[in-house]
Amino acid sequence: MITSLAWKNIWRNKKRSLIIILATALGLWGCLLAGAIWMGWGESMVDTAIDRDLSNIQIHKKGYTQNKEATNFIPDGFRIIKETQSIAGVKAVSGRTLIDGMASSPISTFGVKIVGIVPAQAKKVTDIYNRLVEGNYFAGNGRNPIVIGKKLADRLGLKLHSKIVLSFQGLDGSLNYAALRIVGIYKTESSLFDQSNVFMQQADLLRLLNSKPIIHEIAIRTESARIMPQVYDALKTKYAHLAVQTWKELAPEVAFTSAAMESFTYIFLGIILFALLFGITNTMLMAVMERIRELGVLIALGMKKGKVFAMILLETILLSITGGVAGIVIGGLSIAYFSHTGIDLSALASSMETFGTSTLLHPFLPLDMYIALPVMIVITATISAVLPAWKAVHIQPSAAIRTY
Repeated sequence: MITSLAWKNIWRNKKRSLIIILATALGLWGCLLAGAIWMGWGESMVDTAIDRDLSNIQIHKKGYTQNKEATNFIPDGFRIIKETQSIAGVKAVSGRTLIDGMASSPISTFGVKIVGIVPAQAKKVTDIYNRLVEGNYFAGNGRNPIVIGKKLADRLGLKLHSKIVLSFQGLDGSLNYAALRIVGIYKTESSLFDQSNVFMQQADLLRLLNSKPIIHEIAIRTESARIMPQVYDALKTKYAHLAVQTWKELAPEVAFTSAAMESFTYIFLGIILFALLFGITNTMLMAVMERIRELGVLIALGMKKGKVFAMILLETILLSITGGVAGIVIGGLSIAYFSHTGIDLSALASSMETFGTSTLLHPFLPLDMYIALPVMIVITATISAVLPAWKAVHIQPSAAIRTY
């Protein structure tokens, strides 16, 4: 009975109720869409970093991340590559030979990381081969082919089929020089990566180093992100003498940004609900003040103050939930639409490349946020109802009937 009466009371002043419902719905819609864009941006940073270079898990010799010298390679690296391929949950494995060096052209010089790869393996772990804007991914039989980033090519004034000179220190400490032919130019979401990484066939790099086969880094892709912890535990146990790290350990700034996006969304949502709290409180106070005589009569006729309090509380909750559900539905539909089509931010491409984020964002919100939001709305409505309900239960029936 009280619920039915509370629902009818909401619509006694339709214009005022519709305004607060619309304000709640639009506030939540804007908040949810903004939060979904933030989370989509964070997720894009993670996905592009994993696909571009990090992979899900990497294995190095202990101490390599602090001392990236050519001699700090993984003992029996090729054997470990074969072994990891048979571990449950591992989708693909790629071994890399890494050398720091200088890339030179007739007009400029720039420091780079030279990455020696087996192209067939690398294709299964990273998507650089899909990022080519010119040329091919080691498809020909030419001598000393190399694939470089577009940012580096522009910086050095180089084009497809141009020669680039690399200088690097060999394992014995000698300084080596090599002229290579550019067979492909790639462009990723990160301009920093594009200007700092060049790719060679591993056999060519080992020949130039005059070295036996060595591996500095083993990149591993798992079958899914969900199974990554189990694969990590298995690798950590099996290769306790090596440094086994997930992408979160390798790029903590990317992991932090991704996690922070969800926290920012909850904070923003809290701010919106806090602002709505005052609007709802004001609306319900006006509703109580308009009905002081009526409420006085109800109390005089024997309606318990607890029921009066519950009625005002229910009115506030029903009003807030109505606006909240409308906002969640509109927000959910908007997020679903933009998640499917994506939001094109190519106009901000240069800024997005600084963060290593795709210019086509796909907003999303986790399911737990849709579950938590109605709870937050009810809590906000309950707080909003305290003052109006307190005002209602402290009405003196005799004074209310005489005065109003």
